[in-house]
Amino acid sequence: MAKLTKKQKEAASKIEKNKLYSLKDASALIKEVASAKFDESVDIAVRLGVDPRKANQMVRGVVTLPHGTGKDVRVLALVTPDKEAEAKAAGADFVGLDDYLQKIKDGWTDVDVIITMPAVMGKLGPLGRILGPRGLMPNPKTGTVTMEVGKAVGEVKAGKIDFKVDKTGIVHAGIGKVSFDADKISDNAHEIIQTLIKLKPTAAKGTYIKSIHISSTMSPAIALDPKAV
Repeated sequence: MAKLTKKQKEAASKIEKNKLYSLKDASALIKEVASAKFDESVDIAVRLGVDPRKANQMVRGVVTLPHGTGKDVRVLALVTPDKEAEAKAAGADFVGLDDYLQKIKDGWTDVDVIITMPAVMGKLGPLGRILGPRGLMPNPKTGTVTMEVGKAVGEVKAGKIDFKVDKTGIVHAGIGKVSFDADKISDNAHEIIQTLIKLKPTAAKGTYIKSIHISSTMSPAIALDPKAV
């Protein structure tokens, strides 16, 4: 196991072992324990009492964070010519179709979100092996396959993110930066937790929210009290 640096030890000493923090206290503490020279990302990990291998217990959804992610999200709009102006006006970083499909085929995936139209999905199918593993494949369920291209681009730029429970039953998501006010970190975390609660599958039995942790890029994780969120 790698040795902790002096800064990491100092950060860890500020977090009480076996203590479950309130969301408000954890959001303030995460700012204290972050010590990197760059603006660290703040992430949340929620362990759910579901079996993701069963289709009726899969948890997937979208949420618009009240204060955004703090990240400049690069959006590619794969649209027909009649929708290009709408996508550009909404702030899409890359707009086009065939040229970008070829670039992706050649291995280019330097974007965070791809938004497209139903009519274009047929062309994206063969690129699934490239886009799927990177989480870039557009999906109607997450609002990235739509005729309202401008609206979809605007929402993503404003802080709309999609999430999906992984095979171990955990949902991971970025909820801001350590430069955010503690209240903003708390608001964003609260929004995604409440969204997850609303998405509880009827087939899930027992405790649904098993544990919640927040951490920054370089800091130890802080455990939250699921009952205090």
